Amino acid sequence: MTLEALLSPRLSLCHLAGSSKKKLLLNIAQAVAEQYPQHDSDIIFNQLIARERLGSTGIGEGVAIPHCRLPGCEHPIGVLCTTEPAIDFDAIDRQPVDLLFVLLVPEDSEQQHLDTLAEIAALFSNSQVRDKLRQADTSDALYALAIDSAAAA
Repeated sequence: MTLEALLSPRLSLCHLAGSSKKKLLLNIAQAVAEQYPQHDSDIIFNQLIARERLGSTGIGEGVAIPHCRLPGCEHPIGVLCTTEPAIDFDAIDRQPVDLLFVLLVPEDSEQQHLDTLAEIAALFSNSQVRDKLRQADTSDALYALAIDSAAAA
C-alpha cells in the first residue's frame, strides 16, 4: 500500500502538542476521530495504548510507529506527525521521539498490517527522510515531503 493511499493532508500534523506519550496518543486519536467520525477517539486511544503496553513502538532515532487493529475500520488509516518538543516514548534507544507515523488497520488484515509496517519502518530508517520531515514547518509541507520521500524511495 502506498503512503499516499494511507495518509491525507488532514492527518499530517506538524508540531502536534503532547506532554507525554499518553497525551500525544490521545491527541492523535482525537484527530483521527475528527476526520473519521465513525470511529470513537476513546476506542482508538485505548487500542493504541493496549499495543504500547505490549512494548514500545519507539523504533529509535527519534521515531515511533504506534499501530493497532481497529474495530470497524474498513481501510488502513495513517497519521504522520512531528512533535515539539520531543516526547519520552520508551524507545529502544532511549531517545525521545519527535517523528511518528500512526497506523490503524482493520481487525482482519494481519498480513497487510505487517507489510505496511515494514514499508513505513524502511522509509523512516533513512536519515535523509527523517531530516526532511523534521524540517517541515507546516502540516501541508509535512504531507508533501512525506509523499515525495516515499515516491523517491
